[in-house]
Parts: sequence; C-alpha cells; structure tokens
Amino acid sequence: MGFDIGAPLPYIGFSVIQIIWFAVIIVVGFVLVKYLIVPLMRKSMKKTKLPEILIEFMVRVTAIFLYILVFLLSLTALGYDMSAIVIGLSAILGLMLGFGLQDTITNMASGFWIALTRPFDKGEVVSAQGLTGKIVGIGIMSTKMLTPDNVVITIPNKIIWGSPMINYTRMNIRRVDVNVGVAYGTNLDKAVKIAMDMMKKHELVLDDPEPSVAITELADSSINLQLRAWTKTDDYWTVKGDLTKQIYETYGKKKIEIPFPQMDVHLKKE
Repeated sequence: MGFDIGAPLPYIGFSVIQIIWFAVIIVVGFVLVKYLIVPLMRKSMKKTKLPEILIEFMVRVTAIFLYILVFLLSLTALGYDMSAIVIGLSAILGLMLGFGLQDTITNMASGFWIALTRPFDKGEVVSAQGLTGKIVGIGIMSTKMLTPDNVVITIPNKIIWGSPMINYTRMNIRRVDVNVGVAYGTNLDKAVKIAMDMMKKHELVLDDPEPSVAITELADSSINLQLRAWTKTDDYWTVKGDLTKQIYETYGKKKIEIPFPQMDVHLKKE
C-alpha cells in the first residue's frame, strides 16, 4: 500500500503536500519581498523628491505589511479560511490593544507623522529630551541617533513627537557665540574693537550677517562680553574653537586682562 502525500498525517492533521506548499509560499514570498519588491520600491521612490527619511519609513511599513500578507497566504495552503484568519487576528489585536499595546500604536502613529512632517532629516543633528546626536534612521517604532562619541541612542517615536526638539543643522548658517570676561577698568571700546577686528579677519566668519560684540553682564569679577560671529553650519565648531583660542591669545598680547573669579574679604577689627 503506497503512501498518500495528500492524506492528513497522524497527530498533525495536515498532509505532506499542504506542508510543502506552506513552506514554498513562506520561502518564496519572503525572498520576493526582501530581495525584489522592497529594493524596487526603494529605488523607484528615490527617483521622486520625497525625503530619504520618509522613503525609508514607507518602505519599512510596506515590507512588514507584505510579510504579514505572505504569512496569511501560507496559512491558506494548510486549509485555513482567510476570512476566518483575518477576523481572528482582528479580535486578537483588539485584546492586545486592551492589554498594553497602546504605546506600540502610538509609536507607529508618531513615526508616521515624523516621517511626514520632517522635523529632521537623516544626517541632521538634533536635541530632544536632553539627548543630542545625528539622526541615522527612523523606524516604525523608534528613531536612532548617533552621539558625537559614537554611541547609538534609540528613542521611542512617541517621545520625540511629543517633545520640543532643537535642530542644529537644518539652517545653512549659524551664529557662533563666544563669551569672555574683561577686568573692571578695561577700556571697553578698545576691547570691543580688538574682538571685532579678530572676527572679521577669520576666513570662515561671514560678512553678512556682520559679526558683533555685545556687553552682556556686569558680573562679580568681570565685565562680560559676547562675540557673535556668523558662519556656515558645517564650520560651526571650527569657528567656535578658533575664536575662543584667538580671543584669549589676542587679549593677552594687547594687555587686556581676563580676570579670575575673585572675592574681596574685609576683616573688621573690634
């Protein structure tokens, strides 16, 4: 008596042919999605004017949807009714939402709005919730940023979407502020002129907007000045470092004192 590959196997209830078709649909479906459909979708969307971060988000969402669809189709090979499966999954999803998946849905919705409104793009440097870094990717559930010391931070999308955010690199130019204190009794006109001349000579400082120097505070030990120079965003840290070093050296050469914090103590003899 021959073996019937169409007959249900003991204890399993599925035939060999059903199991084969299930495996074929799973393997072929996943391979097609991962190596054909998703790359083609990504390539075609990159030809549009959509931002990269939005493209990546849409590709990931579509890929997950397709994987789920492949899995559902593979279950039909085992004899399950697709409509019953969908209804069952809907019921399970409803129960899961009631037992704590609200955060998951919120993160997904937040990721969608982040990708759509673009408060930041891939490669930009932002600060949110006290965390600062370069955006390296936005996913369905979370956003990843890379800190200056090469640490990857993963932040749930709902936290980013619901918090104030600072984008340091969205604009083409930024203002560099360098604070310095000079001693009381200093000729302020001379100190300001020296700082202005120094900034104007720096090759990375822009002429428009023009640099300026502001007297910001009469502090306990010094009169505080703030050098304000505009530069291209990519040159921000270079200019800040240069101006900080140069103002210290230049004031030293010009005999402009940068005082240490000091306190006068008066002893009263009784």
